[in-house]
Amino acid sequence: MFPEYDVIVVGAGHAGCEAAAAAANMGSKVLLVTMNMQTIAQMSCNPAMGGIAKGQIVREIDALGGYSGIVSDRSTIQFRMLNKSKGPGMWSPRTQNDRMLFAATWRELLERTPNVDFWQDMVKGLIVSRGTISGVVTGMGQEIRGKCVVLTNGTFLNGVIHVGEKQFGGGRMGEKGATGITEQLVELGFETARLKTGTPPRIDGRSLDYSKMEEQHGDEEVVGFSYLPTERIKPESQRCCWVTYTSQEVHDILKTGFDQSPMYQGRIKGSGPRYCPSIEDKISRFAERERHQLFVEPEGWNTVEIYVNGFSTSLPEEVQYNALKKVPGFENCRFFRPGYAIEYDYFPPTQLKFTLETKLVHNLFFAGQINGTTGYEEAACQGLMAGINASRLAHDLEPVVLKRSDAYIGVLIDDLINKGTDEPYRMFTSRAEFRTLLRQDNADFRLTELGYDIGLASQERLDTMKAKRQKVAEIKQILADCSLDSSMVNGFLQENNSSPITDKTRAAKLLLRPGIGLKEMMAAIPVLGEQLQGTDPLILEQVEIQLKYDVYIEKEQEMVVKMAALEHLIIPDSFNYDKLTAMSSEARQKLNKIRPATLGQASRISGVNPSDVQILMVYMGR
Repeated sequence: MFPEYDVIVVGAGHAGCEAAAAAANMGSKVLLVTMNMQTIAQMSCNPAMGGIAKGQIVREIDALGGYSGIVSDRSTIQFRMLNKSKGPGMWSPRTQNDRMLFAATWRELLERTPNVDFWQDMVKGLIVSRGTISGVVTGMGQEIRGKCVVLTNGTFLNGVIHVGEKQFGGGRMGEKGATGITEQLVELGFETARLKTGTPPRIDGRSLDYSKMEEQHGDEEVVGFSYLPTERIKPESQRCCWVTYTSQEVHDILKTGFDQSPMYQGRIKGSGPRYCPSIEDKISRFAERERHQLFVEPEGWNTVEIYVNGFSTSLPEEVQYNALKKVPGFENCRFFRPGYAIEYDYFPPTQLKFTLETKLVHNLFFAGQINGTTGYEEAACQGLMAGINASRLAHDLEPVVLKRSDAYIGVLIDDLINKGTDEPYRMFTSRAEFRTLLRQDNADFRLTELGYDIGLASQERLDTMKAKRQKVAEIKQILADCSLDSSMVNGFLQENNSSPITDKTRAAKLLLRPGIGLKEMMAAIPVLGEQLQGTDPLILEQVEIQLKYDVYIEKEQEMVVKMAALEHLIIPDSFNYDKLTAMSSEARQKLNKIRPATLGQASRISGVNPSDVQILMVYMGR
C-alpha cells in the first residue's frame, strides 16, 4: 500500500509542514502523517507570526527557501515592524494573521508540492532495528517504511489539558493526544520530561466595547516577510488591534481561583514558559504591578472571534469569566471557549546532534516543541533544518549546520544542543551575540545562496537576491562618488541640528552623521534626489544600514573569532556570582547552580545571555 519513503514526517504543525516542504523540494519522497488533515498548520495559540527575534527567524526561513514567510504574507491582516526606535539589529517584523487562511494557504502549498504524500492517522510506534530507524507504525496498524523519520509532535505526546480542577487527555482543545511514542523512546534510552504551556480564552468580538480601548494600527508601509516579490496587504486595508488593561479588581477576582488552580495545587508538574507567563503567574510574580497590558487581536477577516493576548490562564471558567468582565471594554463579553493549560512530554535537546538527528537512534530527527521550544517560529525553523538534514542523509549527502554567526536559527539550535532547556525555550535578540550581523533585512544575503546550493531556494530567489545586492552596490558607489559643497547641504544640516561643512564632502560621509537619513538627504539635496529617484525604499534602507553600521559589523565579525577563545578562560571555583548585580537574576541563579569551569561553558548555559558573559569577563579582569 505504501512505498518506501525517503523522509516520513510525523505531525503537521509548523515544524512538520516546514520539514515536509523542505525535504520534498530538495527531491526527497516525503510522507506527512497527521492525526487530522483539517488542522494542518493550525495556529494553536495566537494568530500571529514574527515579533522580537521571531521575525528574524521567519525571514531566515524564507531566505533559505521555506514557506512560513510566504504563508504569513498571504494571510496578513496587520503588519508592524517592531523596535523601529532602536538600531536595525533589533528591528523585528510581525504579522497579525487570519487563522483559517493561514492554515488553508499552508495546506494548498503542500498539496501543490509534488513529492509530498499525506496520511491521516496517529503514529503509535517507531520501527527501530540495531539503533537505526526504518519506519513508523500507525494506530490502524500500518507499517510504513522510510529511510529517515522526523518527529514533530508538538504538545500531543501524552498531552493533558487543565481547566481549573478539570483535566483530560488532549493535544489541543477538542483533539486527542498521542500515546506510545514516549514510552518506546524511553525504552530505547531517551530521557524525557514534562513542560506546560497555556492559551487565553477566546471571546465573541461583538460583545466588546472597543471605545474603551486604545486602538493599535498597522504600519503605513507593509514590508512583509518574504524576499520574493509578492502581493501584500495594502496599508489602508489592515485590521486594527486594541489594547486594554487589567486592574487590581481583576487581580483580586483571579486570586479567588488560586485554590483551584492546577498550577498552584501541584497538578501541573511541567515548567511553564518564563517569558510568556499565565495571567495568574503575572499577578503572583509581579504583585507590585496594579495592571497588566492585554492585546485584543482579531482572529481573521471573516470572523468575530477575538484572541486576548496576555490573558493566558488555566483557572476555572467562571473565575476567568468574572475577572475578564472587569476589564475595560469586556463588561459584556461572551466566551467562545475558556483558556486552558496543556502539559506534554518533551525530550531534552542535549540528546540531539546539531543536525537535529538523535544521538541514540540513527536517521531519527526531532523538531519543534518535542525539543522544549515554544512558538511557531522556533518550531518552523527546526522543522526546516530537520527536513533539510533528513533529506540529505537519505541521499548520503553532507549535513547542513548553521553557526551562531550565520543565523538566529543557528543560535537557537546551538542553545538547545549545548545548553539544553528545562523550561519552554523562546528566542530573543539578547540570545544572539552577533545581532548586528543577523538583522532581519539581510537574511537573504546571508542564506539564500546556501539555500540554492542545497537545492531548496529557487532560481528566482537567487536572482532576486543577486539583483538586490547589485543595486545596493550601485547606490553605495553613487553616494561615494557624489561630492557635495556647503551651498548644497548646510541648510539641510542646520535643520537637522548637524554641524555645517566648509569643504566638499562625499554624500556617503554625510550619511554617517547621527540623525541624517538617506531619504531626507534625497528630498533636500536635488543632485542626490535626481540620481536616486525611483529606487526601491528597501534598497535605500539596506544601503543606509550598511554604511551607518559598517564599523559595528566589522567589530562583530572580529568578535566571532574572539568568542572561540572563551573555552580557555578558567573561572575560579570560588567565584561569587552574587556580586554581579548588573547581571540578570536568572543568569546568577543558573551560574550558581551549575558552577561552570570556563567562560565557554558559562556562555552555553540556558538563561545566560551574551551580555551576562561580557559582565562576567569584566569582573574577571578580561
